[in-house]
Amino acid sequence: MFSAIGRVFRTPDLRRKIGFTLLIIVIYRFGAHIPTPFVDFTNVQKCLAASGAGTQGLLSMVNLFSGGALLQLSIFALGVMPYITATIIVQLLRVVIPHFETLYKEGQAGQAKLTQYTRYLTIALALLQSTTLVTVARSGQLLGNSSNSACQQLVTNDAWWAQLLMILTMTAGTGLIMWFAELVTEKGIGNGMSILIFTSIAASFPAAMWAIKVSRGWEVFFLVIAIGIVIIGLVVFVEQSQRRIPVQYAKRMVGRRTYGGTNTYIPIKVNMAGVVPVIFASSLLYIPALIAQFNQPKPGETPAPWVTWISLYLTKGDHPLYWLLYFLLIVGFTYFYVAITFNPVEVADNMKKYGGFIPGIRAGRPTAEYLDYVLTRITLPGSMYLGLVALIPLIALSTVSANQNFPFGGTSILIMVGVGLETVKQIDAQLQQRHYEGLLR
Repeated sequence: MFSAIGRVFRTPDLRRKIGFTLLIIVIYRFGAHIPTPFVDFTNVQKCLAASGAGTQGLLSMVNLFSGGALLQLSIFALGVMPYITATIIVQLLRVVIPHFETLYKEGQAGQAKLTQYTRYLTIALALLQSTTLVTVARSGQLLGNSSNSACQQLVTNDAWWAQLLMILTMTAGTGLIMWFAELVTEKGIGNGMSILIFTSIAASFPAAMWAIKVSRGWEVFFLVIAIGIVIIGLVVFVEQSQRRIPVQYAKRMVGRRTYGGTNTYIPIKVNMAGVVPVIFASSLLYIPALIAQFNQPKPGETPAPWVTWISLYLTKGDHPLYWLLYFLLIVGFTYFYVAITFNPVEVADNMKKYGGFIPGIRAGRPTAEYLDYVLTRITLPGSMYLGLVALIPLIALSTVSANQNFPFGGTSILIMVGVGLETVKQIDAQLQQRHYEGLLR
């Protein structure tokens, strides 16, 4: 193990790529602590301390993906969320807009065009989100603690040009993050955007664990670490699990050459949807809380019954009804997203075109029906696994006084394990190219 790690740093090209990736990570984390112009950093810290950083739902997730930069109103406040949202939207539009599907099938040139559309959409979403963030910060509702005087004075200048400068600064920060990610993908190790997401989540790890130690002591602290190691092992096991459907290709003569006659398989992962269903479910559950937040009564008035009901059951995340809705939404969105990203009819047609077939299954429509049968049944345990992992932070919130960014559950653990596995595989592949012996054995 240690000899393999030593080979990584003794390989000049690999050492240069890792060094470049670490440099971008340092710059990214430095930018997350530079406040946006006209933001009172002292009042921001006082408001965070008074609120206990007790944000819920989608706002907590955005803050997690920005490495805590969102609630500090830094120049990188929006983090990678505009890019993630734009990527998901473009992917979903492939089903709705035929031109997008045509571009996707054109290969590298078409996908480069889709990437360009994603960049434009990222900037548009960053403008929208930064405008919303500045407006909410000015109103004192950013952390849901409008009674605190510090939360009412986060922005030091209410002039229109000052607000415009804040919006443009945050939007430019999103564009810079997108450029950093592309640089890491091109000159570093791994997928750049995934690495930056990993960095943002890992940055919140020490604070989340220390909060548990302060509130519950060393015994619970070490117990949580032990349980976390078990959870990581289970997540790695499920993320690597797949159903391999055998495929045989018939031999065919083209001129004097023989093609085909090989055996391969179609790997269908237990968790094909990744973390997207968790993001969808969190976003949908945050909408009622957002509507209720903008319908708060004036001082002395009684809140409407529906506002009170939402505040009790759909805001704090510690009620069993919230857990049940969250779990069911994740299961539903998992089936929805898998149905969009994996088309059994298209796979069956491609197999038939190249002379492939599944043993015992006729080519064409029977193959598509068989693939759909397998996919439907393997998605059930995958969706339940996603739902249970996503509930871990909510359960930890009410049992060990963890915060919403509890590192051993939800999107945190799924992203960290997924990105970690993919990065190690890339390092292993590059080592094998140079030393015939990789990092993994």
